[in-house]
Amino acid sequence: MSHPSKPDEPRTLSPSSGSGKADFSKVGSSTDSTEAEAPRADFSQVRGSVDSTEAPAGGGRSHTVEKGDTLSQISKRFYGSAGHWKAIFDANRDQLDNPDLIHPGQTLRIPDLDDDAPGAA
Repeated sequence: MSHPSKPDEPRTLSPSSGSGKADFSKVGSSTDSTEAEAPRADFSQVRGSVDSTEAPAGGGRSHTVEKGDTLSQISKRFYGSAGHWKAIFDANRDQLDNPDLIHPGQTLRIPDLDDDAPGAA
């Protein structure tokens, strides 16, 4: 004797009903939470920078490029002569490809001049 199933009752699969495999195609799931969702952090204004009180490698000094700076002006400021711009350029080859292209915010190493270097003061 067969009992008709009610619409809200789960149907069972009997071994004699065909393939012998359960049909999970109409199974669904959902989750509900009573906790309010935490607001997401806004990192859009975060900027990175590095500051150090440690002296640059090689015992030299450093200079942060400001708008309008040139290597010649920086050389004159540190060495008293604009002619030592190439020493600054050579000390910063890792970040400079062209001595005419320095940008505000760059931190340049200012090397100590060798006493026997041409034009050293």
